[in-house]
Amino acid sequence: MEQLKQLGYDEGEIQTALREIENESLQDSYGQYKQNISNDPRQNSKISSFSTKANEDLVRWQLELNDILERVEHILKGDIPIFRDGNILWEKNPKPENNTLNEYGVQETMKVLSLYINRNTILSDYTQTEINFKVYDFGREINNLFFMRYEDFGMDNEEKRKNYPIIIREIVDIVHSSYKRALFGGERRSIREMISVSQTTNTQVGAGGMPINPQMPPRERGILNPLRIIRGKYV
Repeated sequence: MEQLKQLGYDEGEIQTALREIENESLQDSYGQYKQNISNDPRQNSKISSFSTKANEDLVRWQLELNDILERVEHILKGDIPIFRDGNILWEKNPKPENNTLNEYGVQETMKVLSLYINRNTILSDYTQTEINFKVYDFGREINNLFFMRYEDFGMDNEEKRKNYPIIIREIVDIVHSSYKRALFGGERRSIREMISVSQTTNTQVGAGGMPINPQMPPRERGILNPLRIIRGKYV
């Protein structure tokens, strides 16, 4: 970004270019996701209450936050991540007595997180100041909750209570990330752009999936688009 600023591009032009790169990366990630899902070994791993079936719609896939909640739930339960064939499998801790939180503590924490990590949060429109205040207030309240009920949640000895600070930090950071997706309505804008691109692509495809005009020249990036320097003249 600093190099582009030195070349004379303003902040708006650079942000537009970055959103384009993010959308392209999301398309690539989703394509890889669909390619691997049929052979996903996680189907045989430990089940989470937030696990869902694969969805073939890109926008719904971007808005589906259950995979985030599922990962958090596994970690809070003390499940052990096993990496196999590029995927994460979750296995139950063979020594559950060492888990920092008990089942009740995990359930109460997940109930709180599910109220913040959802579409209502990421599709909102917040300023940076609003996000700062909201996350600060959330951090205080979740800390108070754990402080007042740490024994009920399973942190019943000194060794388990050593994990208290990092658990609070992880929970606050995950909520903060959800709010950041709503900074100035960024998530909604990104989705609108993807829908627009998808509709444009569909109108260029005829019956049988054949392009209406296969000889159409590649789309050229605008002269002020920083991507002309980063990724070339054509899209």
